[in-house]
Amino acid sequence: MSQNQTRSKPSFGGHRGPVMGMPTEKAKDFKGTLLRLISYLKPQQGRLFVVLFTALLSTLFTIVGPKIMGKATTKIFEGVKLKWQGVAGAAIDFEYVGNILLLLLFLYLISSLFNYLQQYLMAGVAQRTVFQLRQEVNQKLDRLPLSFFDRHAHGEILSRAVNDVDNISNTLQQSLTQFITSAVTLLGVIVMMLTISPIMTLIVLLTLPLSLFVTKGIASRSQRYYINQQSSLGKLNGHVEEMFTGHQIVKAFGHENKSIQQFNEINEQLYHSSWKAQFVTGIIMPLMSFIGNIGFILVSIVGGVLVTKQSIAIGDIQAFIQYSGQFTQPITSLANITNIIQSTIASAERVFELLDETEQQPEKVDATQLTQPRGKVEFKDVSFRYKPETSLIKNMNIQINPGQTVAIVGPTGAGKTTLINLLMRFYELDHGKITIDGVDITELNRADLRQLFGMVLQDTWLFHGTIRDNIAYGREDATDEEIYAAARAASADSFIRSLPEGYDTILNEEASNISQGQKQLLTIARAILADPAILILDEATSSVDTRTEIMIQQAMNRLMEGRTSFVIAHRLSTIRDADLILVMNHGQVIEQGNHNQLLEQNGFYADLYNSQFTGKTIAV
Repeated sequence: MSQNQTRSKPSFGGHRGPVMGMPTEKAKDFKGTLLRLISYLKPQQGRLFVVLFTALLSTLFTIVGPKIMGKATTKIFEGVKLKWQGVAGAAIDFEYVGNILLLLLFLYLISSLFNYLQQYLMAGVAQRTVFQLRQEVNQKLDRLPLSFFDRHAHGEILSRAVNDVDNISNTLQQSLTQFITSAVTLLGVIVMMLTISPIMTLIVLLTLPLSLFVTKGIASRSQRYYINQQSSLGKLNGHVEEMFTGHQIVKAFGHENKSIQQFNEINEQLYHSSWKAQFVTGIIMPLMSFIGNIGFILVSIVGGVLVTKQSIAIGDIQAFIQYSGQFTQPITSLANITNIIQSTIASAERVFELLDETEQQPEKVDATQLTQPRGKVEFKDVSFRYKPETSLIKNMNIQINPGQTVAIVGPTGAGKTTLINLLMRFYELDHGKITIDGVDITELNRADLRQLFGMVLQDTWLFHGTIRDNIAYGREDATDEEIYAAARAASADSFIRSLPEGYDTILNEEASNISQGQKQLLTIARAILADPAILILDEATSSVDTRTEIMIQQAMNRLMEGRTSFVIAHRLSTIRDADLILVMNHGQVIEQGNHNQLLEQNGFYADLYNSQFTGKTIAV
């Protein structure tokens, strides 16, 4: 099938996890979505257990380090103290200290090894899980009806399939292990501090409510600045995209200065809101450090007193100070991870909404195949509506014989394109049936059905790639000679060979490096190469000059010989030679016949035809 297809390009930026104080989209059903996301991890539960085990060991080996280091400090202090006291034979036990340092080196090496193993395994778990999720999304998109894509913007669908899935991937790979290590670190640090001194532990814990109060206060204040920042950023992106997309229109109407002024105003708003948001959020860490230093001072004073009373060893004071410094780090990490998880669950919910969409009717298990299609098409009592409350086509009956050229005419909104959509089974009928060579199209696989058709539309849709590949899209196994022959038949060969790279010329993503008429010639060549049983032409020559139109029309006439052809026409002068003309209005075929028969009826078609030459207004 040579049907052209549309592609939307998402605007991707670098992925950045949420920061503290930044508002995140919240899920409507957090618990249900979380449980459903966890269910995707069930096949990996063995690896997850190993990840949890290695994360525990890695963190525990790191946590006990300061406590062991404290023993070395205490031993050095005792040796120095005995020397000061003039004790005979007093010396520092360097062998003991050396053994402690070797033990620490071993522990940190083992901790790093387990940390590496944890990250390696978690990467595999995350990518396997997301691989399954991506597969399901991709397969789901293949099963969704065209009505779904009509209701949703292409960029929105791509955002769910790409950005939201990537957000889940990043969280699984990074935040999950970080959450485990932060929780274990927090619990382990508290336990180690309690083993050293419950009194000093209580002092450190008293700073926790103050830290949470400060963080919550600043986060809530910065939230509105972040909302303003995101709003201004969205306006700026929209303005830039609009101005660059319509750059020629802006210049044609002389609105450059107005466009620049609008940009400057939005950019100024973004500057102020971003500056305030970053400044307010930036206060969090200095204040946390200040609160931490208060705790450090109190711990040092109390610890000094306890050392002088010989209630605690000086090495334990050193270890405790290290633990108190580590205490706030996992709290900050957990706060950030909580924010990221909110965003991730929201992304997962959006992906699951896509996966739960109503699918198109499944294919028949014992589907029929038309091995030698002749092109006889019949509409029998066909009824269809886009919306349940609005009827469009009702009890339509049409019979097209093999090889006939059928023109479909009528005012905008009459149902011309809808007829083609139903024929190709982009939408399912409400009632009746459509047959090709006597076979109901619902008895055919959709792929086999659409292989019977070749389409050339008024809107020319090409892909980023070579001209050769764009023409060959109509038939993947085509040889170069067949591609060249199709291009010659479409009067495209001469202009292609005049390009610097000829058939290997790369078209950009909008194919804007060739003219509109040249793009149309390529889509016609693509249809010719496909050699379909049934042709669908939607004003295929509207973008070319008169001389090229005549050449294309001649090529089309040769192509349409022996084939059933549907021609959606707006310029009625182009379809005077059609075997059958269907005149549509309000979803109904109100007149049918050839050109002369319809003119003799002096009805709707005659008025429509004459209005294109006299400028007469007709009642629709």
